[in-house]
Amino acid sequence: MTKRTKRLNSLLKEVISEVIRDSVRNPLVSKFTTVTDVEITKDLHHAKVYISVIGTDQERKDTVDALETAAGFISVNASKKVVMRIFPTLTFRADNSVDKQMKIDSLLKKIHVEEESRNSNE
Repeated sequence: MTKRTKRLNSLLKEVISEVIRDSVRNPLVSKFTTVTDVEITKDLHHAKVYISVIGTDQERKDTVDALETAAGFISVNASKKVVMRIFPTLTFRADNSVDKQMKIDSLLKKIHVEEESRNSNE
């Protein structure tokens, strides 16, 4: 990944977050939505936007679906803030890395508690 691509990904992440927070008025988009990453293709025509939603699986699905539906609106508003000849087509994906991290933390805590109880029994 080039320096330019990294800068573009970071800029798009910031701008798309701002548009979702300030301009998207769909009630299905959770207030606890965070843009975690953006990956733009080499030709700059497409960008995958990874979002994290704190809430139930249904809220996560509803938010991703609502953002997919609003992708054109988000692109138009974001393109006003970023100077690019061609603004990429956005696709939204759920980022489950936070859930995975919480699961790992929970398992590690269980292991630690079990070790503690074994040590105290000896």
